[in-house]
Amino acid sequence: MIPKQEQRTVKWFLICFYFILIGYDFFYYYLLPEFVTDKPSEVGLPSVFWYFNYVVLLILIPIMYYLSKMNKQSMIKFVFITCYLVTAFTVDIFTYFGRGDEYSSGNVVEIFLMLTLPLFLSKRYFWLVSFGIIIKYTLTSIILGISILIVPIILIVILSIVSFLLLVRFQGYVKAISTSYDNQLQGIVKGVIATLELKDPYTRGHSERVASYALLLVQELEGLSKEEQKSFYYACLLHDIGKVHIPDQILMKPEKLTNEEFEIIKSHPSVGAEAVQNVEGIKESICVIRSHHERWDGKGYPDQLKGNEIPILARVASVADAFDAMTSSRSYRAAMPVEVAYQRIIEGNGSQFDPTLVEVFKKVFPAWVEFHNRYPWTNK
Repeated sequence: MIPKQEQRTVKWFLICFYFILIGYDFFYYYLLPEFVTDKPSEVGLPSVFWYFNYVVLLILIPIMYYLSKMNKQSMIKFVFITCYLVTAFTVDIFTYFGRGDEYSSGNVVEIFLMLTLPLFLSKRYFWLVSFGIIIKYTLTSIILGISILIVPIILIVILSIVSFLLLVRFQGYVKAISTSYDNQLQGIVKGVIATLELKDPYTRGHSERVASYALLLVQELEGLSKEEQKSFYYACLLHDIGKVHIPDQILMKPEKLTNEEFEIIKSHPSVGAEAVQNVEGIKESICVIRSHHERWDGKGYPDQLKGNEIPILARVASVADAFDAMTSSRSYRAAMPVEVAYQRIIEGNGSQFDPTLVEVFKKVFPAWVEFHNRYPWTNK
């Protein structure tokens, strides 16, 4: 939910930024001297260096598109603003060096930047923009010897204070709403899990343990934001939700399943994924539900995905699911010792499991054992 809001906000921010910057320059350097101040001799950009602003802004478009495709929405605004400030400062210096008395730079887009700071709910971005603009004008004033630039600096400081107060207020509102939403979603998820456990008492606590194991493993990989980790955790909690449609006599059968019965069991990942495909906060990690029974060698189900075709989050959940299944009692066997389960995971390197994740598993195994030993519902 948050990444999509970020994507929409960045999109409209950039559209407005380009429109205001180009529109203001056109008005200030072409329309104003021609039709308002009646000084046709001053029509046009201050120097050829000015075109460098537009060249950089044009080059940034494919860069921002690439970052968007790579799901790095939060980086776009930092890259964009840094490039803009450095470029604007450089162009000003090359344009007005030696004729500082003619300096007339500054764009209303900088006011727009200050007013939109609270929209991104990021203090790092706030400090980048605020200090970036202040430093830009301060260095320009020193290099060009223009003391009048103290005026825009004071204006930026005032706007920064106002924006900071709004930012803190917005962050408070968003945090309260997010906490309420998380509590509701967690309650719903745990309610669904409790319903599933009523069908199969042998799986009591399985979903929570798998989610905890998987979270420890994925945190070792790094790269996931807090929101993405939260979505991943909830998806792991619901990884077996599709089993609610499996008849009890098959789900709890103590003997070996027939081929027909196993085919019914194998349908639970796709059924579960379909059931929660539109749930906000989970659908971003729905691959965990659909693909946690895929194998690295392509012999898993339901889609027979192979190697890197399997989403990384599903590969993580697969290791956690297998480990907990082996170390928990089932209707047809007793729980294995954690050392035996560890060796089974190692033996599955390159066949059932991603070799890279098996190496990470070795690192987090002590933490898994600690969690396993203190979990109150572990079936042994």
